[in-house]
Amino acid sequence: MSDNNKPAFPDRLSVDPRSKFHVAEIFQHDVGILLNGKERRDVEEYCISEGWILVPAGKALDRRGMPMMIKVKGTVEPFYR
Repeated sequence: MSDNNKPAFPDRLSVDPRSKFHVAEIFQHDVGILLNGKERRDVEEYCISEGWILVPAGKALDRRGMPMMIKVKGTVEPFYR
């Protein structure tokens, strides 16, 4: 699903720049995630091979001030908009 000038999607990707799964080159383009055929706009991290995404759990924060995450399972398909 990627053009020649856009990098291929890794198996696991995170929007958090502190994560080892963050790839800045991908976020220079507009990225979308399909979970079970429906587009999700609140995805913080995904894993294609394990079939899950992480999304914020409302307004709850952990002790470091970061949003609490919920793992949602299904078929994950990243794409460029």
